[in-house]
Amino acid sequence: MFERHAGGERAILVAIDFGTPDFAEGVAEFRLLASGAGLDILGEVPGKRSRPDAALFVGSGKADEIAALVAATDAEVVIFNHELSPAQERNLERRVHCRVIDRVSLILDIFARRAQSAEGKLQVELAQLQHLSTRLVRGWTHLERQRGGVGMRGPGEKQLETDRRLLGVRVKALRERLAKLGKQRRTQRRSRARQQVLSVALVGYTNAGKSTLFNALTRAGAYAADQLFATLDTTTRKIYLPRLAEASGGGPASGEVVLSDTVGFITRLPHDLVAAFRATLEATAEADLLLHVIDSASPGRERQIEAVDKVLHEIGADGVPQLRVYNKLDLTGVAPGVGRDEYGRLQSVYVSARTGAGLELLREALSELLLAGSAQVEADREDSGAADDTSPQNTVHST
Repeated sequence: MFERHAGGERAILVAIDFGTPDFAEGVAEFRLLASGAGLDILGEVPGKRSRPDAALFVGSGKADEIAALVAATDAEVVIFNHELSPAQERNLERRVHCRVIDRVSLILDIFARRAQSAEGKLQVELAQLQHLSTRLVRGWTHLERQRGGVGMRGPGEKQLETDRRLLGVRVKALRERLAKLGKQRRTQRRSRARQQVLSVALVGYTNAGKSTLFNALTRAGAYAADQLFATLDTTTRKIYLPRLAEASGGGPASGEVVLSDTVGFITRLPHDLVAAFRATLEATAEADLLLHVIDSASPGRERQIEAVDKVLHEIGADGVPQLRVYNKLDLTGVAPGVGRDEYGRLQSVYVSARTGAGLELLREALSELLLAGSAQVEADREDSGAADDTSPQNTVHST
């Protein structure tokens, strides 16, 4: 018998190995996701296949094995560490006599639990509804028959059609509200740009230590925890870099930089989530510099780096200058330091946000890169001005 624990829904986890080299690491991450959702994990069902089954995702024998475990544990939900089609979910539910959800639904549930701001909640609801729209037939087949409805539907409209229409109305309303909030955010960014305030955005894989680093640099007290997706709402604070102020010859304000802490990324991040959070992530694409925070103690850090770079490409931020910050040196024993390429350009900094080791090196690196970037912008502006002065329409001809 499986031990029962106080907590959320009783769950069975299913992870199928399709020959990927990082399968074991992915399963460990899957467990963290399930724990983060507050689930009471009663058992796990591993498996190995060359490719998914079209009808059940797993073979019929494996489906029967899952059904037997569900019956033995009285589980309430079966969760797959994969993306299932609506048909596969329906077929599995009939086979195992239990609710079945996939990795996408699990991540959406975690986001729904963690969102705090009004905008964050709107973004998560939009992502959930977009995901639901492809699965609306689940659980609604008994409503497929035509039914009347005072003031709700036209002649002969089915319940399912009504639900789809109402869902579409809600999605449209959410998009309009998010678009308005996005417009306000862009106005604020333009205002900062006019004041020539430089912006830096923290990006990275979930649980890499972005919020801990953010707090260490800003003393903001933002929520930080050793869990996946601890931060969903973008937090922005100003930090002061004396070297910037000295270089510009101005007062304290000239050394101020806006630092933003953003939502963490993960492999196979649901597309609907990326789309819903696009307005928030625009700040990343418009930053002057990205601090890519990396968990140096993670054995899967290279895979995590690739996952972050993929999302940055999706949101149009892959062209923003990037400094890699290898965090959690307190877990690796590596000394703080900086890494440069063969031309002497800064590429990486090694720090521990928890202990503070290497933070001064990071501040110096920030100053160096932002000054270099500002100098490049100024040089480009001068080159552009010179080109305009020599263009035919700007050339003064003596008569």
